[in-house]
This record gives sequence, C-alpha cells and structure tokens, in this order.
Amino acid sequence: MGAAVIVSLVTAAPAATLMARVGPGLLRPVYMPEPGVTEINVKPFDLDRVPVTNGEFLRFVETHPRWRRDRMPTLLADAGYLTHWATPTALGAHVDADAPVTGVSWFAAKAFCGAEGKRLPTETEWEFAAAAGRQGPDGRTEPGFTERLLALATAPASAGRRRVGQEPPNFWGLHDLHGLVWEWVLDFNGTLVTGDSRDGKSAETLRFCGVGALAAGDKGDYAGFLRAAFRSSLEARYTGTSLGFRCARDIEGAIR
Repeated sequence: MGAAVIVSLVTAAPAATLMARVGPGLLRPVYMPEPGVTEINVKPFDLDRVPVTNGEFLRFVETHPRWRRDRMPTLLADAGYLTHWATPTALGAHVDADAPVTGVSWFAAKAFCGAEGKRLPTETEWEFAAAAGRQGPDGRTEPGFTERLLALATAPASAGRRRVGQEPPNFWGLHDLHGLVWEWVLDFNGTLVTGDSRDGKSAETLRFCGVGALAAGDKGDYAGFLRAAFRSSLEARYTGTSLGFRCARDIEGAIR
C-alpha cells in the first residue's frame, strides 16, 4: 500500500459479527486531493470483514429479482453480468458459494449494499482500511509489506477464486483487501477525474502522466498507482471477472 496513516483510535472493536470498526485516523492518499492538502481526515466507519460472496449475492437476486441476470437492463450492467453462474438463479457446480462474487456492476453492488442497510465504501475509506498491516494501522512499518502488495497487485488472476476469509486479517480485522479481487468503491474514478463517477465519465481530467507524478503523495506506492489507474478506467455498468465488492456502514453519531 504505502499511504501514510495516523490513527487516533488504536483499538478496533467489531460493530457486528461480519463487520469491523475502522478508524478514525488520517490518510496520506496516493494522489493529493488538492494543492496544499497532504492528509485526509477519515471518520470511523464499519466495513465488511470479507468481500460479498456468490451465495450472498444469490440470496439478494432471489429477493430482488430485478437484479437477476435475465432481467438486467444494459443501462445498469454490461453483457458480462453474472455470466459465470449456471442460470440467473443458480450458481452451478463450478461456482463456490463462499468465493467472492464477481461480474457485478457498480449499480448492482450499490443496490446490494443498500438492501443490507449499508453502502459502498468511499475510496478514501477503502484505502485507509487497506493501508493497515497485520500488527498496526500503517503497514509500511512492517518489513516486506509494500513489496507484498505490489506482488499481489501484479499477479495473474486465477481461473478460480478461493473462498473469502482464508488470509489472516489485518489490524482492523479485515480479510482479502489485497490479492483476491479488485473491489468497487462508491467514488470509483474520483482520484483521477472529476464529475459524476456513477456514469464513469468526466468533463475534466485532473492528473495524468507528468502532472500525476507531481500530485502523487507517495511516489513509491506502485500498488496504489495501479489501483487508482484501474478505478479510473471503470464505468458504472462494467463487470469483470476480477471485480467484486464489500459494503460499509456509517457509525451513528459520527460526524462525516
């Protein structure tokens, strides 16, 4: 990861069985949000401990049939939406219910989280959570952390996805933030572009090429650059075989 993190709460208590409490703290992002700003204040929030699974998303489409594969309008998802499932309402023998769901658009991921009383995490929240190592909130203090994340980010995608939660949790109690799937965030292309990120378009480009290097917060965070570039390439209706998600939730009383 490489983004610098300062945490003002060093004990993380789970808010629910499947969610973990993250933050608060300060994040030094891969790209500075604006000139003169070097850190972003991150308020505490809850985040799913693992990505959403095929089994969980199957239950969602069963109770919200408008999100079935055979009823999905092209405006909300491209042709790859849940095509790895055997049928619109069955996973099939070759799809593990406990593996992370992929082939899901931003619209569908957002709808799933909303149905759970949650939301997608912001990019800042996701990056803050993913910056943690195994022993502390700033993984850069742990030997080999940055190199390990770069290796995971550049490794070829496997044909089959392992089950969620197989890797040890980080400091916050979160699994699989690196190396299992890429994950949707609420403002998925907000790092490199402005405008309404929900349609994947923008009228103004902020940081590319040499200008991007000048705006970089940590010029050695290559894995972070890869994530930012990947997110900026997405459109909200896009689905990918390596793209999943997890949900976040506001903490009552926390000022955002």
